[in-house]
Amino acid sequence: MPSKVEEVVYECEGVELRAVVAYDPSESSPRPAVLIIHTAWGLSRYEIERAEALAEMGYVALAPSLYGQTVAEPTNDEEAIAAVTELMMLPDNQLGKRVEASLAALRGHEAADPDRVAAMGYCLGGTCVLNLARAGADVAGVISLHGGLARLPGVPLVEPFKSKVLVLHGWDDPYAPPASVLEIAKELTEMNADWQLHAYGGTGHAFADPYKSYTTPGVALQENAARRSWQALTNFLDELFPAR
Repeated sequence: MPSKVEEVVYECEGVELRAVVAYDPSESSPRPAVLIIHTAWGLSRYEIERAEALAEMGYVALAPSLYGQTVAEPTNDEEAIAAVTELMMLPDNQLGKRVEASLAALRGHEAADPDRVAAMGYCLGGTCVLNLARAGADVAGVISLHGGLARLPGVPLVEPFKSKVLVLHGWDDPYAPPASVLEIAKELTEMNADWQLHAYGGTGHAFADPYKSYTTPGVALQENAARRSWQALTNFLDELFPAR
C-alpha cells in the first residue's frame, strides 16, 4: 500500500516548525521511526521522497524544516550558505533544540514506537544527527550522509555514547576533508562508540540528491555513491530494527 504523507506543525521556544510525516496507515501496530534532517537548502523533494521510501519499508519517517515558518528556504548555493550560517549561529543552541523538538514530534506520532528511533541527515542534517548523539540523545542509531563531522560549539560529549553511528562520506568532500574523517574516527573510538564509516572515492559533497544543481566545486551528485550509501543506510536500519 502506498505510504500516507501528512504535514505536522509544532513549536520550539516560540518558533513554529513544520514537518512531513510518512507512514503506512494500514499497519496498526507502532513501528520503528526515523528522523530525516535536511541539507542547508532546507526541506526538499528529496528528503520527502526518502521519507516515503522508508515508510514503504515499514518505518515512520519525519522530515522537518529547521528554518521555521517565517524563513524562506534557499534556492541556490549562496542562499543556502547564508541561511545555514545564520541558523547555526542562533544563540542558546537553537539548532540543537529544534532537532530535539523534531525528534519529540516523531516520538509522539501515533504510528511511531517511541522506543525504537533512529536519526539520519544530509549535509547540515548529518552534522545535526552526529551532535544529537554526542549530546546523549536516546536514539538507537544515527546516520550522517556527506555531513559536517565536527562537534558544534556548546554541544556536550555525553558518556556512555548510546547511539550506533554510520558515517557515509565522500572522500573528496571540500567541507569535511580526510583530516576531519580521521578526527571523528578518533573521537568515536575514544568514546567507545559502535561506529562504522564508508568513504566513497572520487566523491565530493552532496553526492546523494539528484534534484539540485550546484555551482560550487567539489559539490555534485555521484550516482554510485548515492546508490551505495542508500544500501548501506537500509542495512544499518535493518540491523537496528530487525523486526518491523
